[in-house]
Amino acid sequence: MSRARQPPLVTGISPNEGTPWTKVTIRGENLGTGPADLIGLSICGHNCLLTAEWMSASKIVCRVGPAKDDKGEIIVTTKSGGHGTSTVSFKLLKTEKIGILDQSAVWVDEMNYYDMRTDRNKGISPLSLRPANPLGIDVDKSKVPQKDLEAMFPGMSGDFTSENFSATWYLIENHSSTSFEQLRIAASNLRKQANKKNEGSLAYVKGGLSTFFEAQDALAAIHQKLEADGTEKVEGSMTQRLENVLNRASDTADTLFQEVLGRKDKADSTRNALNVLQRFKFLFNLPLNIERNIQKGDYDVVINDYEKAKSLFGNTEVQVFKKVYAEVETRIGALRSLLLDKLLETPSTLHDQKRYIRYLSDLHASGDPAWQCIVAQHKWILQLMQTCKDNYVKSQRVGPGGAGSGLDLEGDPRPSAVSRLSHTASLKRGSSFQTPGDASWRFKGPQQVSFVENLTDVVISQLPNFWKLWISYVNGSLFSETGEKSGQVEKSKKNARQRQNDFKKMIEEVTHRLVKLVRGALLPSSLSEAELRLYGGWEAKSKLSAQWLTQVIHTVRVSHEALAALEIPNDLLQVIQDLLLDLRVHCLMVTLQQTTEDVKRLAEKEDWVVDNEGITSLPAQFEQCMVQMLQSLKEAMECKPGEGNIFQQEGTEGRACELCIGIMKAFINCLEQLSTKSDSDIDTSHMSVDIASPDIFSSIHEDFSPSPEQRLLIILSNCQHLEKHTFINLAEHFEKHGFLGTEKITRVSVEVVRELDERLFESYIEKKADPIVGSLEPGIYAGYFDWKDCLSPTGVRNYLKEALVNIITVHAEVFTVSKELVPRVLSRIVESVAEEMSRLMQCVSSFSKNGALQARLEICALSDAIASYLTPESKTSFKQALEALPQLHSGADKKLLEELLNNFKSSMHLQLACFQASSVPPVKR
Repeated sequence: MSRARQPPLVTGISPNEGTPWTKVTIRGENLGTGPADLIGLSICGHNCLLTAEWMSASKIVCRVGPAKDDKGEIIVTTKSGGHGTSTVSFKLLKTEKIGILDQSAVWVDEMNYYDMRTDRNKGISPLSLRPANPLGIDVDKSKVPQKDLEAMFPGMSGDFTSENFSATWYLIENHSSTSFEQLRIAASNLRKQANKKNEGSLAYVKGGLSTFFEAQDALAAIHQKLEADGTEKVEGSMTQRLENVLNRASDTADTLFQEVLGRKDKADSTRNALNVLQRFKFLFNLPLNIERNIQKGDYDVVINDYEKAKSLFGNTEVQVFKKVYAEVETRIGALRSLLLDKLLETPSTLHDQKRYIRYLSDLHASGDPAWQCIVAQHKWILQLMQTCKDNYVKSQRVGPGGAGSGLDLEGDPRPSAVSRLSHTASLKRGSSFQTPGDASWRFKGPQQVSFVENLTDVVISQLPNFWKLWISYVNGSLFSETGEKSGQVEKSKKNARQRQNDFKKMIEEVTHRLVKLVRGALLPSSLSEAELRLYGGWEAKSKLSAQWLTQVIHTVRVSHEALAALEIPNDLLQVIQDLLLDLRVHCLMVTLQQTTEDVKRLAEKEDWVVDNEGITSLPAQFEQCMVQMLQSLKEAMECKPGEGNIFQQEGTEGRACELCIGIMKAFINCLEQLSTKSDSDIDTSHMSVDIASPDIFSSIHEDFSPSPEQRLLIILSNCQHLEKHTFINLAEHFEKHGFLGTEKITRVSVEVVRELDERLFESYIEKKADPIVGSLEPGIYAGYFDWKDCLSPTGVRNYLKEALVNIITVHAEVFTVSKELVPRVLSRIVESVAEEMSRLMQCVSSFSKNGALQARLEICALSDAIASYLTPESKTSFKQALEALPQLHSGADKKLLEELLNNFKSSMHLQLACFQASSVPPVKR
């Protein structure tokens, strides 16, 4: 069957290229007999029949669709002619996407554009749809670190959409390796884009001019039809009639479906309400959840929920949300108050304080919670210190241990660190403390010592956390341990810088209060009357011994070292150093005074038992007492790092030197008392018997009671030992322990002991020499002896033998005590005897021959017998005595004299042996 007409043939298309939806005019032959005959039209494989407008058998107008092929034929199909052919083709250009801010004369297909509503990043700006590569060339990312770029361009940005855009930054970051030719192409691209934008509205109008004409024609045709319809019809315009029909239809529908629609609306509203409740259940349940989490102490959960609610509903305009959020704010306000109360509650741990401060900061609490906590802790520490002092002062009135239950911090039953330390020290001293098992052991000592231990415990247990809290406040770690929340950290640092002086005053107040409370208890004289009323109140009679002061010094030192370890500035701790120096000086003076009293009691311990050197135990006891004193002063004399020398205070060296000299004089005075008094005369009224010590009289030999002369000899021997040994040893000990003025102490002590030695020696010589010297003259002239008329001598007379026996008696008495004293004593006695013999001989007016021989015999016998103890003075006296006698001229007289002398020596050999045996040379003082 043959067709009635030839198939359609397309011979031209205008324009022959374009983007999708471009309006084209198709020309050809046999394109249809009418609109109804046109059944198909495709361009580049896309069906364009819907937009086709048949104009004539040789012309069709349509719009090109989004075809898959870039270039293709134009095929027309008609009922009359069938499937046609084409001698031309159409080139489909790539669609240029139009941004949401760009102008367009045609409707834009939005299917190919990114749907922002499905994107998870809902906050992206429309500017982000701009091309990521504005230069139109390949991007070559550099490896320059972001931090280095920020340092090179401070305050600038490499984002070309930013107000602070830096072209140099952008090129370094994206095109550091791009060639110069590529950069020239990029510059050309930028110029094209700029020119395109400069064309502006003119280009837009030119491109869409046909569209404007079509819209204008359509609107004019509609207007003409509406006017024709309105003038020809009585019932009004077509639109008005249409409006009436629609209104009647709406009324009828409302009548029919009013109840159904009402129920539907109610159901919809209920459903919407449920959906809202379900969707925003977090907000509606938040007040109750906050209350529950607060009760459980889960403050972190509460803060996180509050931050989330604040970000979502903080600025809401929905009344329901406003009402619920207001309830949330009310609960959070109550939480802020609760956390602030817990923060300011005392006592509390440093961990809790940091936690509550961080919570309050996260909840944006008003004021500065960290500083409020620091102020509260400062008041708490001062209150603890004052309470500690008040309890102890009060316990003095109710008796020892009366305030024991109120002295331990926070009810801690364990002894404090300082208390344990003092207990250890007391055990080393061999004191009579109770064992730690006794709950009251720490109150067996003086109240002041226990008070200082507890007071320093308060400081070293509270002040470290107080200082660490301030350090955390300064460096911002209160708010962030990992570096986030930089805003709060910087704010904290700024506040800390402003309050640095205030905190320094707080530390100073704590250290000054500590020092003044200790001074009030131990050094009340260093405080003014007004300060004593605040920090004193201790009983005046309760003075501490040296060993307790040593323990106090150790306690304060431990406290100072603990505070210095916190790296607290030295100027804030200097007041404690000053206290330590005063305590050390006070301990030194008390120790020296106490030693003076102990030395005074040494006289009571003299047992008069001498050793091989003629020394009793008293000098050794004195030396031991002094050594123990110096050892007990080791803690006070020692200079720890940062401490000054104990003698740096003005006058300390002089006072200490005078007290040391006083100790020496006290012992020498004891020796003098022992030399002049009997046991019953010694003053024992000041004795105090220590129940922990053995009986001080247990070592005295009750069967030995020396005579006054023996006492003098023993004391003389002790004096010699003091001068030659004890004082030298003590000088070495003084220097070893850092004492100053040792030379003066030794010099004065030697002078004093020498004065005592001289007095005692003269007293002994007087007691022993006077009887012997006094017996010579009566013995010489006994029986009316006359030098002028006497018989020929037959030997030495008895008076001289008796004098020698008396000298031998003195020798025996001295030798029994100390052979070292024998030459010194006998030499002085011999001097006295020789002087008396010289005087007697010189007083004789004349001698007979026999008288001269008798006198020469006796003088020579005496001088030969005691020759070992002759001194230059005694030799001179004997020489003067012989010179007073007539010279012997006869050989017979000389021979007789020699015979009589030999007889004397032979008969008295045994008695004179003590003189001959002595090899000790005479001593001249």
